[in-house]
Amino acid sequence: MMSDFQIGDVVRLRKAHPCGGFEWQIFRLGADIGLECQTCHRRVMLSRRDLAHRMKALVMHAEEPPKG
Repeated sequence: MMSDFQIGDVVRLRKAHPCGGFEWQIFRLGADIGLECQTCHRRVMLSRRDLAHRMKALVMHAEEPPKG
């Protein structure tokens, strides 16, 4: 699976969140990755290994900010 994540990427996980949402936006990168549910806005932290296992697809790649 993909391990090159960026803040703002939207990923689809294999199992639905209890609210029914499948899509999560990345809001924090580090040893753990912070995800925010796009349906109910609940925030959770997953290890990179757990995210790689639970991730089904990259829905939207964040646009890179302009450099300069």
